[in-house]
Amino acid sequence: MDVSKRILTNARLATLVDTGAPYGLIEDGTLVIEGGRIAWIGKTPDLPSHYSSCKKEDLGGRVVTPGLIDCHTHVVFGGDRAREFEMRLEGATYEEVARAGGGIISTVKATRAASEEDLLAAALTRVDALIAEGITAIEIKSGYGLDRDTELRMLRVARRIAKERPVTVRTSFLGAHAIPPDYKDRPDAYLDEVCLPALEAAHSEGLIDAVDGFCEGIAFSPEQIRRVFDKARDLGLAVKLHAEQLSNLGGTALAASYGALSADHLEYLDEAGVSAMAASGSVAVVLPGAFYTLRETQLPPMDLLRQHKVPIALATDCNPGSSPLASLLLTMNMGCTLFRMTPEEALAGVTRVAARALGLDDQGTLEPGKRADLAVWNIAHPAELSYRIGFNALEKRIFGGSE
Repeated sequence: MDVSKRILTNARLATLVDTGAPYGLIEDGTLVIEGGRIAWIGKTPDLPSHYSSCKKEDLGGRVVTPGLIDCHTHVVFGGDRAREFEMRLEGATYEEVARAGGGIISTVKATRAASEEDLLAAALTRVDALIAEGITAIEIKSGYGLDRDTELRMLRVARRIAKERPVTVRTSFLGAHAIPPDYKDRPDAYLDEVCLPALEAAHSEGLIDAVDGFCEGIAFSPEQIRRVFDKARDLGLAVKLHAEQLSNLGGTALAASYGALSADHLEYLDEAGVSAMAASGSVAVVLPGAFYTLRETQLPPMDLLRQHKVPIALATDCNPGSSPLASLLLTMNMGCTLFRMTPEEALAGVTRVAARALGLDDQGTLEPGKRADLAVWNIAHPAELSYRIGFNALEKRIFGGSE
């Protein structure tokens, strides 16, 4: 019997490939794994005869999806912001907390004080929670250092996570996240003296897959973000942007003009920004955890995004302040209940579209040639992944063909 191949049979395969069937579903499906990749997929009766002598794993009719992908997180950080959670419930706005020295800046202080080992240990607890829900790829941002050494330390920790755990990690440099107190009212000086040099240093160490920024009134203007993106382009790095979360500054259109992988948040996005994303092919990453935590009332323009055929991804935005959320399954439910996504849109948003938001061409769907990153679920239909609240139906997670 040939044991060099792995064959999963008697499964309902939610391929997320656009076949015309909802979820790209293959009933009574079989999937063949060779060399860590999908070698064949289809209906069980159609399995080629040369696989007949191979050992088969009967999945008992369970649903198989691509491994889930969390395409926007800040899981590497020091400290917590539980007190600020209380402040917001007592009436303070997100902007008021930030201007009082809280918000991102309070996490910066704790992160600067933490060692690399401390940051790694804390981040792994959050990553483990995500892995336990079937996540096989995750994006991790810097941005809580706002100085050269801490930004680099965060990115090194992110790279180490991929060595400590069976998960694909994509890193984003987010030096343009906030203006540190020592550069108050001097954002351009911060960019010149800290952010851009740190970006160059991180790139020289091979620590960066993409460059991000926060384009908002309490952070950086479109003109300042343009400077960061120009440097990223010079270095050959992809870009993405936190944009239109609290107001509409036109950051999304700016990001689209650079061919951004994604623009994220987008509650205040207008049709001009949506059109720009449609033209550039950028992904809209919506983040219901932050919407929920901040008790936002301005919904992202979901209908406009659909009308313009902008692909929509979902992510946890796991961070210590505005989205202390480490469950992508709960995020899927929130995407449906808060943003009125369909369960199929939600699942695509954490698989196929999330892979696109990270530039992961070999992940996000079940089809020949793709990485064998899979999740096997104890459910009867893929819609259950979004329907259930606080329930993890994962039977097993397969990463590169192995459990």
